[in-house]
Amino acid sequence: MKKVLMIAYHFPPQTGSSGIQRTLRFVQQLPEFGWEPIVLTAHPRAYERISDDLLSDIPGRTVVKRAFALDTGRHLAVRGRYPGFLARPDRWVTWKFGAVPAGLALIRKYQPQAIWSTYPIATAHAIGIELSSRSGLPWIADFRDPMVQPGYPPHPTTLMKFQQIEEATIQKSHLSIFTTPGAAREYRRRYPAAADRIVVLENGFDEASFAGIVFDPTTAAPLNRNAITLLHSGVVYPSERDPTQLFAAIARLVAQRRLKPGEFLIRFRAAGHDEFLRELAHRNSVDAFIEVMPPISYGAALEEMHAAEALLVLQAADCNDQIPAKVYEYLRAGRPILALTDPIGDTAGVMRDAGIDMVARLDSVDEIAETLDRFIGLIRSGRAPVPDPQYVADASRRGRAQSLASFLDRVAPAQ
Repeated sequence: MKKVLMIAYHFPPQTGSSGIQRTLRFVQQLPEFGWEPIVLTAHPRAYERISDDLLSDIPGRTVVKRAFALDTGRHLAVRGRYPGFLARPDRWVTWKFGAVPAGLALIRKYQPQAIWSTYPIATAHAIGIELSSRSGLPWIADFRDPMVQPGYPPHPTTLMKFQQIEEATIQKSHLSIFTTPGAAREYRRRYPAAADRIVVLENGFDEASFAGIVFDPTTAAPLNRNAITLLHSGVVYPSERDPTQLFAAIARLVAQRRLKPGEFLIRFRAAGHDEFLRELAHRNSVDAFIEVMPPISYGAALEEMHAAEALLVLQAADCNDQIPAKVYEYLRAGRPILALTDPIGDTAGVMRDAGIDMVARLDSVDEIAETLDRFIGLIRSGRAPVPDPQYVADASRRGRAQSLASFLDRVAPAQ
């Protein structure tokens, strides 16, 4: 069996990022398709939050090296401040100092045939550049999100560093993988000389994670008695997933007596910006319609998705070339989905392909109010659309792992 060195910051016991699932499920399923993963990740001290709930999902045979790494913001700051160069390209730049020698040692010991690294921690690709250059091994760069975007990174020096890493990654990697068609199109436009080495491999869901969940919507207890609960599971970014217009739309429906307290709730689970949500709810006088809940285990989060009357997607127009990884778990849960996103973006495209037409622009109070009112009516009548089963079946992570194996075979064919 061939071996691949996989460089990933997001890996158990780190928690709080759905990006963990992409790498973890590849690690689980690649051996079925002829590739044995060797994982190079960060020491747990670098993680802001940790949890043991996914550690048992790492196959016992998998070699995992947790290299020295610090979080500049927590470990190197003095009175909350630190020199900017200690956080470029990101706050985990120290990981490179531990990961490069650790990666070279892994390459010498296990003789992998290829390297794979995954962004959105830019340091991961910086490590990939170094290890591929020193070892001569073919390298696949995985972009879960685009790197340089309009207005991001906002700091000019950090932006320059991102541009350097992005350009070197696209030019030196044997393949660059993007999770959405829009992102791949943009990068082919940016780097036409590398266009034939830019491919798409979407996120997905892991069927095994849902194995113990038995859900019957006709008999299951609701999340909140007498109240329709719309669940947003995962991080709410105040810019890319800003619910300001959603809260204003709820206030409008309340003023129009289309919504009443006790009949409808939005639950934000593990949002990561709890005070922002509470203040926003209070400012719009919709506190009675908003629940802000702490993180729970991954398995419990999947069960909660099934129990909710409906699920909520938030994605701003400046993220049109991105699809939240959580979307695929939403689809597998089989519940009605309300997507507040740009109708021409890739997230809306996935919704349409899955048979979901409840889409409104995240920045439009008018569209959200009209669509939310209609959506709640469809839920009450039992007519809200649910994802197409065949589309869902095609989005499993096992199929994604098979595609990654084919890409690895392409850059490192059998000798």
